[in-house]
Amino acid sequence: MTPLLTIDPAAFAPDAAPEGTVALNERLMAQASGAPDAWSIGPAAVRERRKLGLSPFIGEPKSARAETVTIPGPGGPLQLRVIAPPAQATGVYLHIHGGGWTFGSADQDDPRLDRFAVKLGLVCVSVEYRLAPENPYPAAPDDCEAAALWLIREAKQRFGAERLLIGGESAGAHLAVVTLLRLRDRHGLTPFARANLTAGCFDLGLTPSARSFQPKGLVLGARDLRMFVAQYLQGGENRQAPDVSPLYGALAGLPPAIFTVGGRDPLVDDTLFMAARWAAAGNPAELAVWPGSPHVHVALPDPQAEPALARIEAFLKG
Repeated sequence: MTPLLTIDPAAFAPDAAPEGTVALNERLMAQASGAPDAWSIGPAAVRERRKLGLSPFIGEPKSARAETVTIPGPGGPLQLRVIAPPAQATGVYLHIHGGGWTFGSADQDDPRLDRFAVKLGLVCVSVEYRLAPENPYPAAPDDCEAAALWLIREAKQRFGAERLLIGGESAGAHLAVVTLLRLRDRHGLTPFARANLTAGCFDLGLTPSARSFQPKGLVLGARDLRMFVAQYLQGGENRQAPDVSPLYGALAGLPPAIFTVGGRDPLVDDTLFMAARWAAAGNPAELAVWPGSPHVHVALPDPQAEPALARIEAFLKG
């Protein structure tokens, strides 16, 4: 019998966060108070600051084993960053990075993808999808769809593994679900065995927590979310269309998923709502809410990052 999806009220208690998480949040807010306003300096400048480590998501060492594979994409050559395991592959993990559809790159999560490669034997393939505002919707999901179709065709011959997994963080989790829906609805394909969805934005009309989140400066705020959506959607798209907001999609037939989110993440409602709809559609769903943790805490020096990653690894391995 599939375990019931449960939400523990204790995870949201004001005093539930570990001391180290509280201290991290205070440091992040202090850092943000002295940083330039991202929406004043523009996306290009923010991307450069992120590369230099001048953001909460510090510049991290890149994998020495990473290679780039270039495939045909809907907008031209599409790069995939591949991190292979040191031994025989047990599966292939299609990873989609976060960054509000506007920032980020396929190499930003190398340490965690390296870890999955070594500990789980996964070939990790991260998509260098086109970014907004230069390339608004549907460029990013088009690229992710193309990468997934390529992987379905090539995984066994190229990597020696047939078990496919998919996942991402924030906008990457959103794009992962959109990709699953496109594969099912456009191609009649349901090839992925498991989905790892961390702090996803699943309703681009914005859920209550996304609209009202306080305080400012804790990685991601309500204004940031409004601006990200405005950068991504420039054609007057229906924000309740499943290809835009997958929360509104028909979710039957999707793979088992683990949903991970921090209690002080503005996208906590997105995770709670999507996990419930996932389960209601008949799909196994596991929910992990980490008390007091900020947005995408698995990429931050949060004491709850390690247990969260360990739980994700156990799920992907299963």
